[in-house]
Amino acid sequence: MLKTILSISGKPGLYKLVSQGKNMLIVESISSEKKRFPAYSHEKIISLGDIAMYTEEDEVPLKDVLNSIKEKENGELISLDVKKSTPDQLRAYLAEVLPNFDRDKVYPTDIKKLISWYNILITNGITDFETKEEEVKEEEKTAE
Repeated sequence: MLKTILSISGKPGLYKLVSQGKNMLIVESISSEKKRFPAYSHEKIISLGDIAMYTEEDEVPLKDVLNSIKEKENGELISLDVKKSTPDQLRAYLAEVLPNFDRDKVYPTDIKKLISWYNILITNGITDFETKEEEVKEEEKTAE
């Protein structure tokens, strides 16, 4: 599911991939207004499925971090106010869901973005953070 959810640098919020054109993508805002517009190849566009968080040992895919948050919050919104939180409060929150995150490479702005993305996804009913490819692999295993 996260493969089709995009973050576009310079634009607030998250977007769903609708279609592809020549040198552009057609995206739709995940929020309630559902505006569609083109996102061009010169913009920095990244799929949430391609993002990972740094830890002391390795990188953890964003889907695993989001699932940990969902488990901690019981599928509800995060009550932590990112605008009023101090960097220490943000790090303490992330330490609860990802205890071994790399404190040198993960900045407070990254944690704020993570929390806001999680809240946007939950608010708009997107609670399945697994990728379709993994679901297909699981179905193949059960078929055997």
